[in-house]
Amino acid sequence: MDYDLNQQKINNWYHTYSNDIYKFILYMINDNEQAKDLMQDTFIKAYIKLDSFHEENEKGWLYKIARNVTIDFIRRKKPITYLTDSALSIKSPELTPEKKLSLNEQERELYVAISKLKRSHREVIILRKIKEFSIKETAYILGWSEGKVKTNLWRGVNSLKKQLEKEGFRHESI
Repeated sequence: MDYDLNQQKINNWYHTYSNDIYKFILYMINDNEQAKDLMQDTFIKAYIKLDSFHEENEKGWLYKIARNVTIDFIRRKKPITYLTDSALSIKSPELTPEKKLSLNEQERELYVAISKLKRSHREVIILRKIKEFSIKETAYILGWSEGKVKTNLWRGVNSLKKQLEKEGFRHESI
C-alpha cells in the first residue's frame, strides 16, 4: 500500500473513531490519561498492521485492536497493583470536572457499577449496550462466538443489575 494513502486512511479513522475508542478504553481501565495513551497506541498499531486489514468492518477492526492494546496494558501492570488502582479510582473516576458535571446521577451510578464488573462482562456490556455494536460485530471484536457474546451479555446485565441494587440504585431497565 502507498504510504500517503495509509496515512490518510488512519487520519480519517482517527478523526472518526478516536473519541469512541477513548471512551471504550476509559470504561475498561478507569484512568483518563492512560486511556488517552492507549487510544493513541491503538491507532499506531492500526497503522503498523494496516496491511492485515482486508476492507472488513473498520470500526470493529479498530475496537479489536483497542481491546488487545488495553488487555496488554493490564497484563503488563502487576495484577495486585492494577486491582488496587482500579478499586481506588472507582470511588472517584478520573473524569474532568466538566465531564463530572455533565453526567447525571444515574449515569455516574452506571459508570461506577460497570467499572466493578469482571472484564468479560464489562467488555460485552460496553460494546453491545453502550457502543451499540451488533452481536456479530461484538463477537468479532472480542474474538468470541456469537453464542458466547449472548451468554456473557445476559450474565453481565444480571451482574450489573445486582451491582446497582447492592449500591442502592434502583434501575427501571437496563
